[in-house]
Formats: sequence, C-alpha cells, structure tokens
Amino acid sequence: MTVRATRRSAGLLLFRHTDDRLEVLLGHMGGPFFAKKDAGAWTVPKGEYEPDEPAWEAARREFREELGLAPPDGRALALGEVTQANGKIVTAWAIEADLDPAAIEPGTFTMEWPPRSGRTAEFPELDRVAWFGLDGARAVIIPAQAAFLDRLAEHSA
Repeated sequence: MTVRATRRSAGLLLFRHTDDRLEVLLGHMGGPFFAKKDAGAWTVPKGEYEPDEPAWEAARREFREELGLAPPDGRALALGEVTQANGKIVTAWAIEADLDPAAIEPGTFTMEWPPRSGRTAEFPELDRVAWFGLDGARAVIIPAQAAFLDRLAEHSA
C-alpha cells in the first residue's frame, strides 16, 4: 500500500475596512475546470509547499507567485488551519492591506488540455481577484475556507 503525503498549502487573506463593512480579497481559480464556476471556485491566494519550508514563508512566496505582487507588510493575524474536502490542509494568515485587483499579474501553470490529448496549455493560477464583503465571500469561497472568514470576523468584532 502506498502512503501519500498530506498536501499542504499556505496563503494570505487580505482584508480592509470600508465605511460600512469588512472586505476580503479572494482569487478565482484559473484553468478550464473553474472557468464557468463561481460558488466554490474562489480561494485565499495560496499554494502548496514542502515540509521543510515554513508555512509563513510559503504563504508570502505563494502570494507573490499567484498575484505577481509583493506580499504586504504589516501585522499578520494567524487564522489557523482547515482541511479541504480533497484532504489538503490549508494554513492562512490575514493582513490588513488594500490592493487594486487590476494590478495583479498572475502566475501560470501548465497542464494537459484537453484531457488525454497529449497537448499542453498554460493557464493563470488565478484568473481574477475581487474584494467581497463577508457574506458575498462565504457564497463563493471553497467551503472549508469559510472558517477563515469566521475567524477573521471574530477577531474584527
């Protein structure tokens, strides 16, 4: 029996306060599987890392790779871990910062597309990012990651 290592991702959830609400920055997953999906297709900007890399360093590195921008400085609020339906463990931190979604230059990944065609295609890691109020974010985020929104809301109350 082959034992698969648990996949881990780390990410940064940006948040900002507007006049009437708390907002978070989420990314819509790129690639053909998510192109026509909205609910469950938005995520904290994050990515996988190896066991020998500290999760905090991975979160900052992945922010840069996914969005093409330097991760913001500032006090980071640890949001803990969640386990997604696919078994991946995601660790996240929240940082208060503002970012213009038009400024992103997403990283890309390559995959065989269409399946079993022998051809490869390149797709953006995140095909767009947007600010959401917490209710709007809960409606579109990967279900397990909604816990990060709850933890942020508790801290911001």
